[in-house]
Amino acid sequence: MRLPVPRPRSLAGQLFAVQAVLLTVVVAGYALFTYVSDRSQAEETAGLQAEAVARSVADSPSVREAIRTSDPSTSLQPYAVAVVRDTDVDFVTIMDPRGIRWTHPDPEQIGLPFRGHTAPALEGRTFTETYTGTLGPSVRAVTPVRNGDRIVGLVSAGIRVEEISARVRGQLTALLGVAAGALGLGAVGTYVVNARLRRHTHGMNATELSHMHDYHQAALHAVREGLLMLDGQFRIALINDGGRELLGVARGEDVVGRPVTELALPSPLTGALLDSRPRVDEVHLTADRVLVVNTSPVSGGQRRGSVVTLRDVTELQSLMGELDSERGFTRALRSQAHEAANRLHTVVSLIELGRAQEAVDFATAELELAQALTDQVVAAVREPVLAALLLGKTAQANERGVELVVSPESRLDDGLLPDTLPARDLVTILGNLIDNAVDAAQGGVRPRVTVTALTGEGAEGAADPELTLRVSDTGPGVDPDHAEALFERGFTTKQSGPGGRGLGLALVRQAVGRHGGSLSVTSAEGGGARFEVRLPLRGAVTGGALVRCPGGGA
Repeated sequence: MRLPVPRPRSLAGQLFAVQAVLLTVVVAGYALFTYVSDRSQAEETAGLQAEAVARSVADSPSVREAIRTSDPSTSLQPYAVAVVRDTDVDFVTIMDPRGIRWTHPDPEQIGLPFRGHTAPALEGRTFTETYTGTLGPSVRAVTPVRNGDRIVGLVSAGIRVEEISARVRGQLTALLGVAAGALGLGAVGTYVVNARLRRHTHGMNATELSHMHDYHQAALHAVREGLLMLDGQFRIALINDGGRELLGVARGEDVVGRPVTELALPSPLTGALLDSRPRVDEVHLTADRVLVVNTSPVSGGQRRGSVVTLRDVTELQSLMGELDSERGFTRALRSQAHEAANRLHTVVSLIELGRAQEAVDFATAELELAQALTDQVVAAVREPVLAALLLGKTAQANERGVELVVSPESRLDDGLLPDTLPARDLVTILGNLIDNAVDAAQGGVRPRVTVTALTGEGAEGAADPELTLRVSDTGPGVDPDHAEALFERGFTTKQSGPGGRGLGLALVRQAVGRHGGSLSVTSAEGGGARFEVRLPLRGAVTGGALVRCPGGGA
């Protein structure tokens, strides 16, 4: 049989026990100190009271007159009894200079010698002392009775120590009652505080809290996703390593306690973090990442802050873009296969009708048209990735009734692009610009998209040559008021589809900014919009993409 092992006391219980013991010790110590102090004060007060009574009796004229009689006790004894009754002292003894009593509370002691010291009083001084006489230990005062310059008697008044102790015990009883009340109130207050603490700590002891803190820290460093906690004033309460990496915060930079607005994040992302409403799987862009953001307010009756999780989907977004392109290629191939089948049926029918030469001429014309398109693209753009992209986009555009052409001035030889400019980013930039242009031109009169890709010297003062990508369309153009907002995530002038819109141009600006390039949008010569991207071909510099509005202004 296993013996039950007592569970360590919770942190709240330990604090309650410590506070209760401390409060008890403080109250008991104060009570003891007060008792000792009150006893000393009581003895001092009793001495002063006895001295005052003795002086009053010694200065009484009736006492002097009685001393001059042959039997002083006859008149002095009743007088002393009355003084004892009226002044709250235990005895008043009047005696001659030799110490023979004239008065005493016990009449049998009259005529006997006084027990105590009288020498200082015989010298003319009043003094107090604690002495054990016939009535027991007492605090007494002795003073001389003067008749002119002559001492004719002595007066002693005193209060028994037992009576002083009784007075102190009464005060001590009241003190103990107050101390018990203070201890009770302290215990109740301590219990209330620790009950609240117990709720906050969920009844865990100090060891469990320490372990939980260690697990908490380990989990924060182990989680690859970004975690950000904001307090009620939108200050950063906690940020893990993943959050620092995804938001571009240096590892050694202390941002805890700073407002989230000081992180210099893009405006849409900052707005999402400052919103008190929950956000679910929102896509936001930073300078070089695509993030999925989820926010959840901390419950508790009032705003206590929010918890933000961040996931990096930059690679996923790129792969989705490539998947969308592949789907477009598939649709284009399906359409081309359908058209090829129609042409093949035409050739077969011409042969069956005995018109072989016409069948050969028809097939040769189709082949020459396809080859001419391929030769045109490959001759202008020898970089294989971009050439393949342009051929695929041409087929997609033709399927949608839009003519996509490569301008004659295009010239991009293979091997010119440096390793710092990956093909994936070029596909993101040019592919999204072409898709946007095809969407804008579709449905218009003689819809057309013109693509220019060339390399040349950079702008004045630039040390590196530049890659220029220009896409023009015959669509309705761009409103100058929307030129800047056009590149914000979520902005679109088209109806939103199932997957949402407004991300393509934002990704273009992100990729351009990542390589230190510039991005501008102006009006095309024949109407429509013209997007132009300039990328340095060496020493890519991290920075924001410069967006130029129509008219040349930045």
